[in-house]
Amino acid sequence: MSTPDNRPADRLSGEVVMALVVLVLTSFVMMINETSLSVALPHIMAEFDVTAAIAQWLLTGVMLTMAIMMPTTGWILDRFTTRAVYLFAVIVFFLGTVLAAVSPAFWVMLLGRVFQAMGTAVMMPLLLTVVMTVVPSRRRGSIMGVISVVMAVGPALGPSFAGLMMTIGSWHLIFWVLVPGIAAAGVIGAWKLGNVGELKATPLDLISVLLSALAFGGLIYGLSSIGIVLDGGRGALIVVAAALVGVLSLVLFIWRQIAMGKKGRALLDLGPFGVRNFSFGLAAMVTIQFALFGVVNLLPMYLQGALLATALAAGMVNLPGGLVETVLSPIAGALYDRVGPRPLIITGTIIMSASLFWLSTIDENTAIGTVVWMFAVLSVALAMVLTPLMTNSLGSLSADLYSHGSAIMNTLLQLAGAAGTAVLIAVFSYINVAGGGNRAAMADGTARAFLVAAVVSLVAVALSFFITRPAGTREVVVDSLD
Repeated sequence: MSTPDNRPADRLSGEVVMALVVLVLTSFVMMINETSLSVALPHIMAEFDVTAAIAQWLLTGVMLTMAIMMPTTGWILDRFTTRAVYLFAVIVFFLGTVLAAVSPAFWVMLLGRVFQAMGTAVMMPLLLTVVMTVVPSRRRGSIMGVISVVMAVGPALGPSFAGLMMTIGSWHLIFWVLVPGIAAAGVIGAWKLGNVGELKATPLDLISVLLSALAFGGLIYGLSSIGIVLDGGRGALIVVAAALVGVLSLVLFIWRQIAMGKKGRALLDLGPFGVRNFSFGLAAMVTIQFALFGVVNLLPMYLQGALLATALAAGMVNLPGGLVETVLSPIAGALYDRVGPRPLIITGTIIMSASLFWLSTIDENTAIGTVVWMFAVLSVALAMVLTPLMTNSLGSLSADLYSHGSAIMNTLLQLAGAAGTAVLIAVFSYINVAGGGNRAAMADGTARAFLVAAVVSLVAVALSFFITRPAGTREVVVDSLD
């Protein structure tokens, strides 16, 4: 995506802006889809006559697929052109969406969800890599402010979107609404999207791919199924075995990447971990993702179970906070460009932690309006934190590590989201069952779970004091739009 030589270095050409708009809108659609189905699960269970344990695979299957795909995206982005990777992601997601919309049987719907997850897993690292490559360092905060809307607000608005669609029609509409949008994005992308960066003829290490699948697939499955182990239910040994295989495979995967990296053949270059700013920033984001996904996934259960809210009301509680974050994230990005990361990140993590401790005070008599305010304050904090953290972390890397840094970031954030959801729901379930399963017990379980998230968030507060702005301006390496 070349730019005229007489154009100021911090301005973006119309072609670059168009490409970024296409990538951002496509990613936003995919991220909303990732969390939208949770509200519809009861209706899907009834239609296909499946149990909750089976229906949960529509969510777990997405996490598993993304966890397996994401570590390979560094190699994919190095090996194939931007346009080719984008079209692959869009076509696979489109096919998955149509399959899910028309699915006559549960297994067809599950296959559709897997296809959707494959497209999403490739799209997010692609978006981050393109932004870091084509956007000058002085403008990255502003652009990454929009990206944080995609990564945080998209999943938060998923339940609201699904609740709205189900008031109009059936759960099929959740998928059908996405079809024309993603099809149009594919056509525009094929026409306007150019190629970014320099390709590398790195061979694919199949052993690393296998270890990656076992490592991240095993860990995601183990984390997402932790409730089975705590309940001592059937299948607990399988869950424990999967988690152990995941841990062992992860150790072997890391060892092999270090060994292959010395030959320039690593599937996932671990070099970004050697950059202090990237490591501290990523660690902070992991703790934030742990808390955020746990809260977002547990909140509807509390609202419907303890406060007796309808599915639509439960889905809409996140909407005001999502809108607040949509407005504030680009502003936070612009402020990052002016003042750097520390004022925003330190203040934001403190507000985030305070809002989570506030959420931990809820009970069965808390007004829904109060919960809306609590989540809105949390959203303000997330807007202040996520944009600077993402921009600063990736901006600390050299250009040749952008693709691998974004792959590492998305993989670990996926793991953190699964871990946060599993741990908070496990705490909720234990307290709820011990308390008799009534409204008070459900509220107490939710409050204790939110307290866990609040305590974990203190790690992000501590890490925020060690994050500094990257020195200098990275060279922008771009190809033509041909």
